[in-house]
Amino acid sequence: MTSGQPGTGNARPTPTGADTESQPATTAAAGAPTQPARTSDKPAAETTAAQPPAGDGGPTGTDSTAKGTDASKDSEPAKDSGTVDGAVKGNGASKDSGATKGGGAAKDSESAKGAKADGADGTDKADSEAKPVGPERWEAFASAPEPRPSVFSRAGRPVGRFLIHEWTLAALGALALAVLMTWPTLRYPRYTLPQDYWDPSLQAWQMAWSGHILLADPARLWQSNTFFPELWSFAFSDTLLGYAPAGMLGSGPEDAVLRYNIMFVLAHALATLGAYALARQLGAGRIGAAVAGVSYTYAPWLLAQAGHLHVLSNGGIPLALAMLARGHGWSLRHGYRPERRHDGWVYAGWLVAAWQLSLGFGIGLPFAYFLAGGVLIAAVLFFARRLRTGRAVPFGRRLFAADVLGGVLFAGVGLLMAFPFFKVTELHPYAERTIGDISLFSPPASGFVTAPGESRIWGGLHEGARAALPWHPEMTLLPGFVLYALAAGGLLFSVWRLRHRLLLLAGVLLTMAFAMGTRFFDGTFTYVPLFEHLPGWSGLRTPGRLMLWTTLLLGLLAAGAVTALTDRVRELTAQRIPSWPGPWLRMATLLPLLLVTVEGLNTTPHPVVPTQPAAMRSAEGPLLVLPSNQSLDQHVMLWSTSGFPDVVNGGSGFTPRQLDDVRRVSQSFPDQTSVDYLRTLGVRTVVLLRGQVAGTPWEINIDAPVESLGISRQEVGEAVVYRL
Repeated sequence: MTSGQPGTGNARPTPTGADTESQPATTAAAGAPTQPARTSDKPAAETTAAQPPAGDGGPTGTDSTAKGTDASKDSEPAKDSGTVDGAVKGNGASKDSGATKGGGAAKDSESAKGAKADGADGTDKADSEAKPVGPERWEAFASAPEPRPSVFSRAGRPVGRFLIHEWTLAALGALALAVLMTWPTLRYPRYTLPQDYWDPSLQAWQMAWSGHILLADPARLWQSNTFFPELWSFAFSDTLLGYAPAGMLGSGPEDAVLRYNIMFVLAHALATLGAYALARQLGAGRIGAAVAGVSYTYAPWLLAQAGHLHVLSNGGIPLALAMLARGHGWSLRHGYRPERRHDGWVYAGWLVAAWQLSLGFGIGLPFAYFLAGGVLIAAVLFFARRLRTGRAVPFGRRLFAADVLGGVLFAGVGLLMAFPFFKVTELHPYAERTIGDISLFSPPASGFVTAPGESRIWGGLHEGARAALPWHPEMTLLPGFVLYALAAGGLLFSVWRLRHRLLLLAGVLLTMAFAMGTRFFDGTFTYVPLFEHLPGWSGLRTPGRLMLWTTLLLGLLAAGAVTALTDRVRELTAQRIPSWPGPWLRMATLLPLLLVTVEGLNTTPHPVVPTQPAAMRSAEGPLLVLPSNQSLDQHVMLWSTSGFPDVVNGGSGFTPRQLDDVRRVSQSFPDQTSVDYLRTLGVRTVVLLRGQVAGTPWEINIDAPVESLGISRQEVGEAVVYRL
């Protein structure tokens, strides 16, 4: 009986006796046994060709064959014994077989392959005529190689991933919403200002002055060109110093107005993004976080603050808190997760917090005390947990160093910013607030459900309620009825734990009590202790602005409720068969966001800024512009951005007594007494605006002769310029 060698047409006799004992066990492949080649079965010519030369130091033909036979046991059997490759692999002559490795001579192995290939084809060929059997025969059946991407494709992939990233979309969405919700701020950004043109003119000058002086003479930062010759005049009100880089671009009143309007829109965008980031870090979903961001930025009560950029510039507060929570690996929903710690986020959080503080103490001071209290409470809870569990809770030296260095930076910025204000209090002790001043701006409880007149939805309906408030611009504190409803729902149905919901509710009630100032049991247990004992707190005259914290906490409660709703809708749509209502249910989860946005619509006016008089463009300082009062002087400050000459005029949270004296004495200008007094102060130029003298003493004196006073008089446009 004969058996055929796989892959060949040559029949061979079945070995018996000694031959049977020396034959290795065969390996089945695809149902057919594969026999290794034996030296005794091959013709003499093939045996000679397969044996390496003696000078190579390789094994003899018999040893090579034996090793090849052993290797065939370890090699994987060929799956297709009918192919040439199957035969070659089955005979243990492949590159990976033990024969090649054991022989140590690649050339001899190739010769053996050639001989077997010839045998497989049924022909006897010389070693020099053998054709190797390689993978090139099967290349036609292989898949086409993937094309190498071009330089533009490789560069476009990360750009595309960046553009569709959640935070990119969140930032662009916040910016687009800010443009729409503040419209028409950017319609005529060089000529109009939101709300009114008094405080915005002052703040436009502040940004322009800080940017100008930091480039020209940083040592003179706090000695501004206004309120001449007062010292530390830049600290007479919140400075918006953090916007100084923007103030370095452009010059003159029109650029100052343009800069203000751009920062006004960006402040809204940053507030939305910051609150969104905080809610997301604490564990809210995307839609819930969007509700928190929009409600925090466009709460109806903030519409009355549209003329106070230092109040609207509050986005650094939630953004810094989000970064600090991210760096410490903590969230409201998941608690403390040490594996998520990252000191880089901690440094970033403290930097943002320091920048927020540099914008002003009106919003920054409560934030500073909140951070100090938060650090203290976190440290106490950390060590209490360590004592309770008896285990060292992971924290790390790098995180500790980041907190120490970041805290020192934040405190350093605060002290540097506070020093000029303490100097102002020392030089002008009458500028310090009293409890009586606080009482004038303390809102009653009805203010929490009363909207300002700028609210498109509630403004007209609440006109009667506003009339009952003593000072409604600072007492209409409605955060939104939709927000109230969502927060109330968040107490019952939320992704936050019950204790966290109760803590958020306690925070809401506590901040409301503080926002009422002296109206909550005369402030005996809330505002008055802070006013009397906390450094700097006596400079905050408007308690109602603490409503900012109430709004943020209400937004977090609402975010928990909306996130729970979206999670439940996702579960329902996944279980329904068929799932056709799914898209409609998911769209319904956007309803809270839509309602919060609609409630934030406004009717904020955008008056045209008074044009700079031609006389102000060339007048040399120090100069005095008449008439002078709190409102008109803020325009003069804006006009002085053309060259920043020293001007006696100025408007701020308080009026220096010297400026009061100037206004009183100059009412009879031009006369000898007023001229001598102004010369004593160092004033060299007086600009009298014809368009503003109606009903004032200057209406009669503006055309009076001045030769006997030793001064000159010149008509420049709509103004009269006197040179002393």
